[in-house]
Amino acid sequence: MADESPYKPFYSVLILAFFCSALVAGAVVGLQPKQEANRQLDRKKNILAAAGLYRQDQPIDQLFAAIETKIVELATGAYVPEDRLSPQSYNQLKAALSADMGRSLAAEEDLARIRRLEKYALVYLVKKGETVEQFILPVRGKGLWSTMFAYVAVDADLQTVRGVAFYEHGETPGLGGEVENSRWQGLWQGKKIYTETGDIGLQVVKGKAADAGNAAAYEIDGLSGATLTSQGVDHLLKFWFGDNGFKPFFQKLHQKDISNG
Repeated sequence: MADESPYKPFYSVLILAFFCSALVAGAVVGLQPKQEANRQLDRKKNILAAAGLYRQDQPIDQLFAAIETKIVELATGAYVPEDRLSPQSYNQLKAALSADMGRSLAAEEDLARIRRLEKYALVYLVKKGETVEQFILPVRGKGLWSTMFAYVAVDADLQTVRGVAFYEHGETPGLGGEVENSRWQGLWQGKKIYTETGDIGLQVVKGKAADAGNAAAYEIDGLSGATLTSQGVDHLLKFWFGDNGFKPFFQKLHQKDISNG
């Protein structure tokens, strides 16, 4: 009997590795549509949660039917026609990284520390009939360890916070990770964004917020033991409600004296 080739074990391992790789690749490709569907469902859930509309006993897609998705040009605050850019296919984060749909932020303007800013942003309109009751805005900014992502719901008066939902971050559990705590997020409801002079008054303070006087309308408790995360949240608010964020959009709505999209 001829001696077996010394390479036979190597070939066997190689074939097995190739077979396993093919199985894994096939599973990944096959699961992609389901994973994407789950991501879209989770996005809708968090948008609804920010607006106070999420109900565990009702289908998310059914609840989301009351919300209209639009795209806004950040620099001008104007809505972008759907035949020019579709809200269903637009990826805001990918746009920020592209040369034609995003731009680098100078250090002095990058308060949220996101480095690049997209030209266009998604906005979500909660409607009752033809009347808009809330605007839900996607925001993000750097915390201590990670970029934090959230949706902020703003009343049709373009001044009052209706709710917030932080849904993705890598902050320390029990400390900065408390941005997901429903009790803390509940403190945002009813807070005012802009002062009478048009400056951004909404802020996350160190320690306890004022419970009386003018400051009470704007201040949110800082997260205990998470000073840098709290500062990150405060900075992202200043950025996204400022000139590089959604302030031109609010100004455009005020100029037209409309809130019906």
